[in-house]
Amino acid sequence: MVKPVLHVVIASTRPGRSGRAIGEWFRDRAVAAGDFDVELVDLADVALPFFDEPNHPRLKQYVNAHTKEWSATVERGDAFVFVTPEYNHSFNAVLKNALDYLHHEWHHKAVGFVSYGGVSGGTRAVAGLRLVVGTLKMVPVVEAVNIPFHPQVIGEDGQVRPNDVMTGAADVMLAELAKLTGALRPMRLGESG
Repeated sequence: MVKPVLHVVIASTRPGRSGRAIGEWFRDRAVAAGDFDVELVDLADVALPFFDEPNHPRLKQYVNAHTKEWSATVERGDAFVFVTPEYNHSFNAVLKNALDYLHHEWHHKAVGFVSYGGVSGGTRAVAGLRLVVGTLKMVPVVEAVNIPFHPQVIGEDGQVRPNDVMTGAADVMLAELAKLTGALRPMRLGESG
């Protein structure tokens, strides 16, 4: 049986970001768990402009090449983990824009969150994201990886030095994502065929 595809989506695009290192750490953890084919999707590389399609995403009548490419990428994923910083008690505009570009492509897909920030560890960003992904008919797992004071877990070499809480949370979330992705599979197949 073919493994489901998990997209680990790095939301931060700013220079000097921590998101790339955290996303790579989580990707490696997901690969080691073995339940998914894991792809790293960096929104800095996707480089979507602010939403510029003339038609509503529900129509799936895309005219721009970047939208068609983004649609194909998201369509390929069976589950998602958004790696997100917290900006002013919320998630960033780049991630919101990427979510807003599409509609049906997100339906009935499991989603988890790796968040990072200061004292809250990005939990307020995740609270806002849960509302948005629910509207897109994604199904979030309860478990999450929250990394408070994230610079403390990034070494001088730029690599994440995870603590036991982080690795434990990642493993539990990945196990739940695998179960939920399997449970949602018939719904995803029903939509496409």
